[in-house]
Amino acid sequence: MADFLVLYAYTDRTKGSHGVSALVVEKGAHGLVFRRNENKMGMRGTIYSEIFLENLAVPRENLIGQEGEGFSNMLKTLSASRLFTAAQAVGLAEGAMEEALSYARRRVQFGKTISHHAPIQFMIAEMATGIEAARLLTYQTAFLFDQGEWKKVGTHAAMAKLIASDTAMKVTTDAVQIMGGYGYMKDYPVERMMRDAKLTQIYTGTNQIMKLIIGIDLVGIS
Repeated sequence: MADFLVLYAYTDRTKGSHGVSALVVEKGAHGLVFRRNENKMGMRGTIYSEIFLENLAVPRENLIGQEGEGFSNMLKTLSASRLFTAAQAVGLAEGAMEEALSYARRRVQFGKTISHHAPIQFMIAEMATGIEAARLLTYQTAFLFDQGEWKKVGTHAAMAKLIASDTAMKVTTDAVQIMGGYGYMKDYPVERMMRDAKLTQIYTGTNQIMKLIIGIDLVGIS
């Protein structure tokens, strides 16, 4: 779908990470080949395509910034992507909670709506608390981006992505549970939300990698 792509490539392998450069490539460039679109479990409203590079030549004027700045560019881009993922996960979780609440207020069991039952109230309370915690950390990370606090951004983006995606997965799973058999059916949106939420724990770096990033920063290892 994209007209332009950013590729990261070694322009000088002898310099390690300082030899990586960011390059703009336009769709239709000779050597940029698209194959099949992936058949995904969730996030089916977006397209992920296999890309192959077959003797792709990129002119020097397609450099983003200076040669060798690609790795630092990539780290900032990944942090921004993790912030986006955190915001996406918060929205998913809130939408699932709203669906579960709406259902709980309508569904009658044992002479009253299930919203009157303490176990359901406990689940809703945990949902709301997790969502608010994730939302506030996501806002804080966005503020750090706006302030250009690059030394803090990477760790905070990892934290926001970690808590928000884990919250989204738990909230959507609990929403399906609250709605019972209906929640498992495609007639209702929570089953899709649950499948979508899973990817937020995986892309822009798995949550295990997020923990590694946070832990390395906190203990002070370079």
